[in-house]
Amino acid sequence: MATDADKFLYVDRNMVNNPLAQADWATKKLVWVPSERLGFEAGSVKEERGEECLVELADSGKKVKVNKDDIQKMNPPKFSKVEDMAELTCLNEASVLHNLKERYYSGLIYTYSGLFCVVINPYKNLPIYSEEIVDMYKGKKRHEMPPHIYAITDTAYRSMMQDREDQSILCTGESGAGKTENTKKVIQYLAHVASSHKTKKDQGELEKQLLQANPILEAFGNGKTVKNDNSSRFGKFIRINFDVNGYIVGANIETYLLEKSRAIRQAKDERTFHVFYYMLTGAGDKLRSELCLEGYNNYRFLVNGNVTIPGQQDKDLFTETLEAFRIMGIPEDEQIGLLKVVSSVLQLGNMSFKKERHSDQASMPDDTAAQKVCHLMGMSVTDFTRAILSPRIKVGRDYVQKAQTQEQAEFAVEALAKATYERMFRWLVMRINKALDKTKRQGASFIGILDIAGFEIFELNSFEQLCINYTNEKLQQLFNHTMFILEQEEYQREGIEWSFIDFGLDLQPCIDLIEKPASPPGILALLDEECWFPKATDKSFVEKVLQEQGTHSKFHKPKKLKDEADFCIIHYAGKVDYKADEWLMKNMDPLNDNVATLLNQSTDKFVSELWKDVDRIVGLDKVAGMSEMPGAFKTRKGMFRTVGQLYKEQLSKLMATLRNTNPNFVRCIIPNHEKKAGKLDPHLVLDQLRCNGVLEGIRICRQGFPNRIVFQEFRQRYEILTPNSIPKGFMDGKQACVLMIKSLELDPNLFRIGQSKVFFRAGVLAHLEEERDMKITDVIISFQAWCRGYVARKAFARRQQQLTAMKVIQRNCSAYLKLRNWQWWRLFTKVKPLLQVSRQEEEMQAKDDELSKVKERQEYAEIQLQEMEVKQHQLSAEKQALQEQLQAETELCAEAEEMRARLAAKKQELEEILHDLEARVEEEEERATHLQTEKKKMQQNITDLEQQLDEEEAARQRLQLEKVTTDSKLKKIEEDVMVLEDQNNKLMKEKKLMEERISEFTSNLTEEEEKSKSLQKLKNKHEAMITDLEDRLRREEKGRQELEKNRRKLEGDSTDLLDQIAELQAQIAELRAQLAKKEEELQAALARIEEEAAQKNLAQKKIREMEAQLSELQEDLELERAARTKAEKNRRDLGEELEALKTELEDTLDSTAAQQELRTKRETEVNQLKKVLEDEAKVHEQQVVEMRLKHSQAFDELNEQLEQAKRNKVSVDKTKQALESERNELAIELQTLMQGKGDSEHRRKKAEGQVQELQVKHGESERQRIELAEKVAKMQAELETVNGLLSEVEGKSIKASKDCSSVESQLQDVQELLQEETRQKLSMGTRLRQLEDEQNTLREQLEEEEEGKRNVEKQLLTVQAQLAEIKKKSEQEAGCLESAEEGKKRLQRDLEGLGQRMEEKCSAFEKLDKTKTRLQQELDDMVVDQDHLRQIVTNLEKKQKKFDQMLAEEKTISCRYAEERDKAEAEAREKETRALALTRELESLIDMKDEMDRANKLLRAEMEDLVSSKDDVGKSVHELEKSKRGMDQQLEEMRTQLEELEDELQATEDAKLRLEVNMQAMKAQYERDLAGRDEMGEEKKRQLVKQVREMELELEDERKQRSVAVAARKKLELDLKELEAAIDMANKNRDEALKQLKKLQAQMKELLRELEDTRMSRDEIMAQAKENEKKLKSMEADMIQMTEELASAERVKRQAQQERDELQDEINNQAAKNALIAEEKRRLEARIAQLEEELEEEQCNTELVNDRLKRALLQTDQMTVELTAERSTSQRLEGARSQLERQNKELKLKLQELEGTVKSKYKATIAALEAKIAQLEEQVDIETRERQQASKLVRRTEKKLKEVVLAVDDERRNTEQYKDQSDKLNSRMKQLKRQLEESEEEAQRANANRRKLQRELEDATESADAMNREVSTLKSKLRRGDLPFTMRRIVSRAGIESDEESEPKSETPEPKTE
Repeated sequence: MATDADKFLYVDRNMVNNPLAQADWATKKLVWVPSERLGFEAGSVKEERGEECLVELADSGKKVKVNKDDIQKMNPPKFSKVEDMAELTCLNEASVLHNLKERYYSGLIYTYSGLFCVVINPYKNLPIYSEEIVDMYKGKKRHEMPPHIYAITDTAYRSMMQDREDQSILCTGESGAGKTENTKKVIQYLAHVASSHKTKKDQGELEKQLLQANPILEAFGNGKTVKNDNSSRFGKFIRINFDVNGYIVGANIETYLLEKSRAIRQAKDERTFHVFYYMLTGAGDKLRSELCLEGYNNYRFLVNGNVTIPGQQDKDLFTETLEAFRIMGIPEDEQIGLLKVVSSVLQLGNMSFKKERHSDQASMPDDTAAQKVCHLMGMSVTDFTRAILSPRIKVGRDYVQKAQTQEQAEFAVEALAKATYERMFRWLVMRINKALDKTKRQGASFIGILDIAGFEIFELNSFEQLCINYTNEKLQQLFNHTMFILEQEEYQREGIEWSFIDFGLDLQPCIDLIEKPASPPGILALLDEECWFPKATDKSFVEKVLQEQGTHSKFHKPKKLKDEADFCIIHYAGKVDYKADEWLMKNMDPLNDNVATLLNQSTDKFVSELWKDVDRIVGLDKVAGMSEMPGAFKTRKGMFRTVGQLYKEQLSKLMATLRNTNPNFVRCIIPNHEKKAGKLDPHLVLDQLRCNGVLEGIRICRQGFPNRIVFQEFRQRYEILTPNSIPKGFMDGKQACVLMIKSLELDPNLFRIGQSKVFFRAGVLAHLEEERDMKITDVIISFQAWCRGYVARKAFARRQQQLTAMKVIQRNCSAYLKLRNWQWWRLFTKVKPLLQVSRQEEEMQAKDDELSKVKERQEYAEIQLQEMEVKQHQLSAEKQALQEQLQAETELCAEAEEMRARLAAKKQELEEILHDLEARVEEEEERATHLQTEKKKMQQNITDLEQQLDEEEAARQRLQLEKVTTDSKLKKIEEDVMVLEDQNNKLMKEKKLMEERISEFTSNLTEEEEKSKSLQKLKNKHEAMITDLEDRLRREEKGRQELEKNRRKLEGDSTDLLDQIAELQAQIAELRAQLAKKEEELQAALARIEEEAAQKNLAQKKIREMEAQLSELQEDLELERAARTKAEKNRRDLGEELEALKTELEDTLDSTAAQQELRTKRETEVNQLKKVLEDEAKVHEQQVVEMRLKHSQAFDELNEQLEQAKRNKVSVDKTKQALESERNELAIELQTLMQGKGDSEHRRKKAEGQVQELQVKHGESERQRIELAEKVAKMQAELETVNGLLSEVEGKSIKASKDCSSVESQLQDVQELLQEETRQKLSMGTRLRQLEDEQNTLREQLEEEEEGKRNVEKQLLTVQAQLAEIKKKSEQEAGCLESAEEGKKRLQRDLEGLGQRMEEKCSAFEKLDKTKTRLQQELDDMVVDQDHLRQIVTNLEKKQKKFDQMLAEEKTISCRYAEERDKAEAEAREKETRALALTRELESLIDMKDEMDRANKLLRAEMEDLVSSKDDVGKSVHELEKSKRGMDQQLEEMRTQLEELEDELQATEDAKLRLEVNMQAMKAQYERDLAGRDEMGEEKKRQLVKQVREMELELEDERKQRSVAVAARKKLELDLKELEAAIDMANKNRDEALKQLKKLQAQMKELLRELEDTRMSRDEIMAQAKENEKKLKSMEADMIQMTEELASAERVKRQAQQERDELQDEINNQAAKNALIAEEKRRLEARIAQLEEELEEEQCNTELVNDRLKRALLQTDQMTVELTAERSTSQRLEGARSQLERQNKELKLKLQELEGTVKSKYKATIAALEAKIAQLEEQVDIETRERQQASKLVRRTEKKLKEVVLAVDDERRNTEQYKDQSDKLNSRMKQLKRQLEESEEEAQRANANRRKLQRELEDATESADAMNREVSTLKSKLRRGDLPFTMRRIVSRAGIESDEESEPKSETPEPKTE
């Protein structure tokens, strides 16, 4: 099968790569020529004549003249039958059609067209859908396999699995294009690929059911039409759900708009639904009797009888359908029920009704069909006939039986048949969905397959066709949107340079015509509206449609009265005529509700199930009672919904799901309407290609970047290709991708890097994937090779071992075989075990083993001995050191004893002081309680004030928002007012015009009244007309006002800028139509653009301001966080101080009960303080949370504003660009029209003057005019000769190019493929240059034609001047009036001839435009080719170093070209010399002319003499006149000769000076452009300089403010330094103590190390240590005493340190108080004296503290001395113990224990010191924070500087843009200046607004400062009293924090005060 299928899948490359065809194409210069029969025919260009070419057709050999613009290029033969049409070099309609045609004739029906697949219906079965083909395509990439529907499905499936994105496959096309068949193949492929485990029996059932759902739906929903034998008469969307692993877990089918009318009537040669024919042919006898079946011709509903389909057996298909029912799990009773319903539908058609004689009532004479229906449906016959003939209808509250007419009864039966079939079909779909959705697994994603009825154009189309065509319009619009708009929008969004490709086919107008709900309503809306009116008919509906939509561009009225069609709609696929018969009934779909209730109560369960929702039916009573309903159409609750509404909703849901998926398009194409295989109608296919936008899709795919991948994914997937390009560590995804692409060495034209993705051209990712696969395969192969090598080596080593073992075994075996029968060997073997000699060897061996072991032990013991000796020496040294230490410590103990006595005395003194302090503490506590109550009150006040502040801020923000909204509203209102004023002005002008017309009419009427009374009637009619016009004017004004209101509503409500663009486009269209009248509107539009640009600038500035505010808010947040951390640290400090106080109280005040009470009181106070602190912390946290919320809200609002501003900016830019381009076009058109108008008016006036003057003209003027015409003809002939010369030059260039191509072809034969590719590059370059030359020549031709036009005008002027001279002569002479009139007529003819020539020139210009567009397209193709060649060149450049010889040959070729160029230049010089020779000849001719003039003068003199002297000889007057005439003739001949010479002279001079004039004009233009650019640049430079100066001034002000802040900060730092000086004194003492501590710690660490070493040898020494225990016990007792004394000394020391710490804290508090007092001194000078007294007291305290410190230091010195003494004693002891080694080790152990105790004691001292260090570090942190705040201020200023720089950069970019635009828009200089002035004004406004905001901020900061001052005054009040020790500390710290917080707050707004 695969071999048979190959010819239908793969192209025969031998046929394609035919060298003969290639040579034929190269030599014949083949092109495509338009043909009526074949669309396009191949031909070779034989000759080029200007704009026309002589082409010889390839098939017939016939020669045809064709315009150059109609010719399309042909691709080389190697591109024949190409699989992807995006690869074609020449992309045009002819090439695409030819490629499709060639592939179709070869049996290749699938072709890729860029991103989608094109399928042409083969009209026969092809062997390319088997399971082998499915396996071929499974998991393969698209480019690896030929085009197929399986490839599209596989890519959708793989992308769903990879990207986890829902997919959809849209099979679109006209009816009969093969959509249903392709849908089947998609489902078949997915069922095969995605089916879960196939080994189980249960599995595969779902896949089978999915495949079998299609035959069932086809049987019940498909039918034969004229175009298609198996046409889907309904639309379906099959959603196949997959789990995470990619297995099918279920499916769901949604159906759309079943054409149920096909069940009751069909067109000629068409069939109803297949199931009717299946059942009638395939049912057995038993089933036929059960279903009451009859013959085909007995059924009225089967209109055409038994219509068979060729190649289809209905009987077999019936059995297949029943089998599908079985697989689907539908039981037999339900199957029978279905078939009964189908049979009953047929029987309903056989019911016949007759009209009674005396009334209109219907009767049923024969009820056999009714009986059969009732039998099949389970109803009583009497009830059924009664319900049909006289149903009960509700009138008001009562039910009435109403007799039905014959027509009503027949309609009711038909409606019932349609409804039953539709309900049965819906039930069937529901049942299939139920069967397919039975799995319990969850679907992760889905693939949707859409198969909906294709576009249909019959002779007359009905409501169903409208709905189908409406659906196809929507789908085509989705395709256009995804392919063209979304693709290109993504390029713009990602910032990729992209020129927008316009598809040029917007389907929205047609969709609006059908679906628009109002203003004006669409066809479906009008149909729904008509359905509510009882008297409405199809005719009234058509009239309403014509009235509402008559002017729509896509809507056409019937041309003739006798036309069968009611109206016509122009769809994208063509013009469709619609007949609106029974549309109202089809839309309402009413039913006889009496019959429906009977069916609901049916005895048949299946029928009653179908009719269970009777309540929703539109009954007869509702249709009859519609007259009571209001006329307005609204879907209210309880009312029925029309078919159109339901279908619209279904369609909108479908479109929403499709938009949420990734669509994969399959475009199905009909080859012919005869359904013949192998036939292709070119025009039919071309129309479908144009409608489907295939060419534009390919162009976007070629020029665009269809493959895109996210940075992260690209890096993750392809980093293996560039292993060392990305450095280690973090790197941004974009930078990483740039580095990877650099190392990949990709051509820059093949990729673009966007904001979030990397974009690649088609095929690049596939190439990368191949390289990645190759890399991975290399890695895996190397890994496998290594593994195999390892295994092989292992096996080889094992084999080697086996080999050696085998050799040994063989040797032993051979030896054994030799000795086996030798008697002595037997004796030896028996005696050997008895001998002891053999045992001695074994014993010796054992002894040797023991000896070696003993030796090893001995060596080990010796090594250990040496180690032990070393350790012994170390321990002895340590022992001596310890003895010395012990001695020093004993001395220290003695000194400590003395110190203890002194400390006891001090303790008594301190206790007395304590008692005094306790009394003071109690007093202070009472004060503290009062102060706490006051503090709480003040805090409440503060919180209230803060709340008020927040409320005020919120109100201010609201006001600002309201202000912004009111400003925007005001602007909108102003714009509306402007528009209204413009409209008013227009209306006033129109009114004035109308008034002027009225006045003219009235004046005419008054004049005519005098003549006759008969014109009185005409006057009345005119007046009536005027009144009608005025009424119309009023109506139009009202209509316009209503439109204005609607527009305002839309502008207020909608944010969609697309509507605005549409309105602008509509306005532009109106402007094009009414150019002359509506120049003012154009100016208004320009003004709007300028305003929008200004708004854009404003928005950008607002964005910057908002960003600045954001940054400030973030900094405030950081400050708040810092303050919170400060508060937490203060809280920790307070907790630590409280713990210290607790310890002090426990140490000092445990003795008495009074102290315990005090302690309890303090604990309660501490608890209260903790609570207060916790409350404060909670409040602070709440405030922080609120601030965060506010900041987040502000941040979100700002983000939204930013996004809106960006969107507005983008939309404004787009509209601006579009408007500017259109404005330029309009301006050009205006200029041309105005010039033409002026010229025409000028000519008209001159012609009138000439006509008046030529009334008295002589006959001789006619001859002169004829001669002038001949001269004009000569000029044109010369022009043609010039054109001929041009064409010859072009021919030469073409010959040169042919010579080049022949040279290149010779080189191709000689060189290899690489050389061929390089030559192609060169040939393409030459072709590009040729095209550029051609473009230049065309431009020159244009300029020459323009100059020719000017010359003609000059000649006309000269002719007119000559005519004026002739007029003067003719006034002197008398002429005939008749000849003058004839001359007048001839002149008019000449004028008409000139007009025709002008039109020809215009047509020539249009042709040139066409050629220009054609050249542009060719240029695009060339650019694409150039891109391909660039890719090839990049690959070749890597290998080009080897081919230096090629370069030399190319140099020789270039030399040849240079020689040819030199020849051409020489020819040009020769031509110049010829021109000079011609000029010389002209000069000689001029001399001749002068001589002739002289002779002429002499002759005139003689003639005058002859006239004056009348002879006596008797010459008559008649002879004189004859001589005069002869002379005149000679004179005229001379004149003509002269004029001819002058003309030749002028022509040669023009030819000579043309280039000079062009050069001068170009130079002048260039100088003007340069001057304009320079002026623009200077103006921009000045503005930028101004802005920079302003920014510098602002910076200077900020620097001044900063210097002030720095000065204030320096003052504070000086105060801090004074405090630090006091702290440093204490720190020095602390540092000394720390140094000693560090030394001790170092010693301790050394001891610990030594102890760890001794632990190893502890076990051995334990035995020796027992002897020395007795001696050491006495020593231990001494040591214990020493340790106790040390502990007591440590306690005393700790108490002293605590006292010292307290004093230090008091010093710190006093220093803080000093700072506060210094501030109060500035404010309150009266209280200086009291503060000085307090300072003196504090100084006394500090002196006391210093004394205590000195004592403490002395104590520490004494302790150190004691320590040294103890060390000396220990050293002595160590010297005494050096003799006893064993005792030494025991002492070591004991000392270890002692050191542990000493270490634990020292730890406490170290911890206390570390706590102090931490406090100091916190102080350092505070200072660093202050520095950070200062740095933040610096950063802010830097940020502002950066913003300024950004603004400057923005201005630079703007200047560059304006420079680019200045070349095209020099005329807009003034407008740009105005815009700049307005932007400056807006900047001033923005500055004013900013200043206002700054003032408000300053006010807010001032109010905050005032609050802070109040808080500080309250705190100072709290500090004034003598607080207890703890409270002072808390208050002082709180004051410091408030000051620290107030400083940055006061500093932060300073930069904004400008």
